[in-house]
Amino acid sequence: MSQEFSRTDRVSQEVFRLLSNMLRREVKDPRLQGLTLTECKVSKDLAVAKVYFTVMGAKQDDPAVTDALKALQKAKGFFRTELGKQLSLRITPDIRFHYDTVPDHVDHIEQLIKKALY
Repeated sequence: MSQEFSRTDRVSQEVFRLLSNMLRREVKDPRLQGLTLTECKVSKDLAVAKVYFTVMGAKQDDPAVTDALKALQKAKGFFRTELGKQLSLRITPDIRFHYDTVPDHVDHIEQLIKKALY
């Protein structure tokens, strides 16, 4: 019987779920208003979790994105401690936050398609 998801996929989903809940319920930093987690990728050895985020209405070079990244970096210790308590893993993944540029690219591609059609 084959596995539907690898262990790294399951851990990624759980880290994503836990971080989303923490951001929604426990973190009160105003710099994180409008922030949405988009994806989490955990390395094969489960030592690193890359967490991607977007900020509503902001592009990559906006000050809101820079402020959100600083706030996430500041809360990184809190997130890792809470993940360690809630995950039953030998190693708690190191969390690395990255701005997700995919929505910016989608807007650009949509503009190109509209330009080509009209």
